[in-house]
Amino acid sequence: GTVLSVNHDWWGTWITYIGYSLLYIGMIWMFFGKGTRFGTLRKQLKKISDKKTSLGILLALIGLSVNAQEEATSGKINTQQHTEEHHPHTSIDKKVFKKTYVDSVIKANAITQAHADKFGELVIQDVGGRMKPANTYSSQLLRKLSKSNSYEGLDGDQVLFSMLENPMLWYNVPIIHLEAKNDSIHHVLGIKEGEEHVALTHFFNERGEYKLAPFLEEAYRAEVPDKFQKDYKRADQLVNLLYNTLEGKIFKIFPVPHNEHNKWISYPEIPEFKDAFKGQDSLYIYKALPLYMQSVRIAKSTGNYQQAEDLLQSIKGFQKKYGADILPSDQKIQAEILYNKYDIFKNLYRYYLLFGAVMLIFVVIRIFKNNKAIRLGISTFKWLIGISFVLHTLGLIARWYISGHAPWSDAYESMIYVAWATVLFGIIFGKKSNLTYSSTAFVAAIILFFAHQNWLDPAIANLVPVLDSYWLMIHVSIIVASYGPFTLSFILGILALLLMIFTTAKNKKKLEVNIKEITVITEMAITVGLVMLTIGNFLGGQWANESWGRYWSWDPKETWALISIMVYAFVLHMRLVPGLRGLFAFNWATVFALSSIMMTYFGVNFYLTGLHSYASGDQIISYQFIVIALVLWIILGALAYMKYKKYYKK
Repeated sequence: GTVLSVNHDWWGTWITYIGYSLLYIGMIWMFFGKGTRFGTLRKQLKKISDKKTSLGILLALIGLSVNAQEEATSGKINTQQHTEEHHPHTSIDKKVFKKTYVDSVIKANAITQAHADKFGELVIQDVGGRMKPANTYSSQLLRKLSKSNSYEGLDGDQVLFSMLENPMLWYNVPIIHLEAKNDSIHHVLGIKEGEEHVALTHFFNERGEYKLAPFLEEAYRAEVPDKFQKDYKRADQLVNLLYNTLEGKIFKIFPVPHNEHNKWISYPEIPEFKDAFKGQDSLYIYKALPLYMQSVRIAKSTGNYQQAEDLLQSIKGFQKKYGADILPSDQKIQAEILYNKYDIFKNLYRYYLLFGAVMLIFVVIRIFKNNKAIRLGISTFKWLIGISFVLHTLGLIARWYISGHAPWSDAYESMIYVAWATVLFGIIFGKKSNLTYSSTAFVAAIILFFAHQNWLDPAIANLVPVLDSYWLMIHVSIIVASYGPFTLSFILGILALLLMIFTTAKNKKKLEVNIKEITVITEMAITVGLVMLTIGNFLGGQWANESWGRYWSWDPKETWALISIMVYAFVLHMRLVPGLRGLFAFNWATVFALSSIMMTYFGVNFYLTGLHSYASGDQIISYQFIVIALVLWIILGALAYMKYKKYYKK
């Protein structure tokens, strides 16, 4: 075959870039130029808004199908490999203590909250090389192990310290969360069905053999694991996580002097690197942590933690002496601890769901009874949604500041960013439509809910080299932000179809105004999304040329982004095809069109292999779900078309 290389073609590159720039300017000008389709839509929306005397919908239009259960954030914390060395079975003490006894010992020996806070500020290096406060690890550890923010009244820092101080005790603590409905694991472990939390000792028999071992090889080899295999893998990862923590190797607090890779080590790893420490430093690293632990034990009985705090401060001083180049600032450490404490994105979906649902109730009531109290209620919840959006924005800014890179670099970050973009465009388009405003909060709640399921890792991580580029801010931000208006158009399309279904001769005029308003806003949202997706795709070509010397490689993500552009371009131009004109066809096609975005995002990221894949092989949407969604789309269209044909088709 023939290979064309353009990475050294200065004139060709800049002529291409100038052409791209003219394309960007032309597409953006479409939003502001007179006589454009977007300008016409703005005029139509204003005319509809002026004509309306009230805006209302039926609450049943959006079934509150999201089960707002508390789900712990998930992710892989120091469990990158699955090997037998993670389970030195023979070292496990099989002596089992009752939970009440173990808990009483743990609480009696817990450090004070004040000292735990100082301990949580100590910087550690994770397996990926990221520098973070111990509080980050302890928070993620507890949430992942037990799906809780505390254990018997102790926070993550107190629990982590206790694990490092008395590791053998924690082998008997029922802290590992299991899926209660997976009886298979319960039978293998020999515990009562429905038990949600088990101790590490339950995973090993009297001979120290790992009970899950016979089932894991098949589970890890499965390209698309089933539900039971996923549960076995997750349980194994939690076992590895807890064991590695109790072993102490995750507590990497000592920087290796003058190491070119800026490596930090834990106390058990010191013998491997003893030659790197000279003079007093070699004595210090052997004595610092044991002396600190001893001083804490004394402080528990005396109540005076001054010596322990001084020793903790000396460890921080050692870190600054040899690890200053990569050590986060005190301000960044405090910011990350606050970020961990409030866990803003996990809590936001509840706020968006509550405020959006209550606002919908007020909008419904306003259809029948429009008075000052109803208008005040709608305004109040618009403000609350706005405040939630501000908190969402501050959360993204905080994550950006803490990580040092734009917060849309992995699957979790892209989802919270899509949720943010959805609300942003919902607020922009919702100025003239309370329905759009409340719907966008509902959509954001769904996105954030799914962002905190077990298949996404919310942990902040270092960027891979290819993503450590200013193009990440430009290309990825525009591409991912385009999913916001597309998602908004999807939910508005569903609402328009449902309004058609609920149309009667008595309410036809009132609902027709709402359907027309929704349809105009939907077309505007799709237009914005299509422009952003197109520009983002061309910017991706520029990034590819800068990185690899070629603009296009038919990577799955590139290909499906192009397909999405073609799908939405077709939807926008359906009005020019006589047989496809009308409110029904446009809204029905809009609902289906999101499937191309779902494939571009989920399909490529989790099913296919390529440069843009986050977790190839992980099945997060089943084929059954796809079939059910398709059937529901057909049923929704059939029901809507019958009413559309009866009341609206001319």
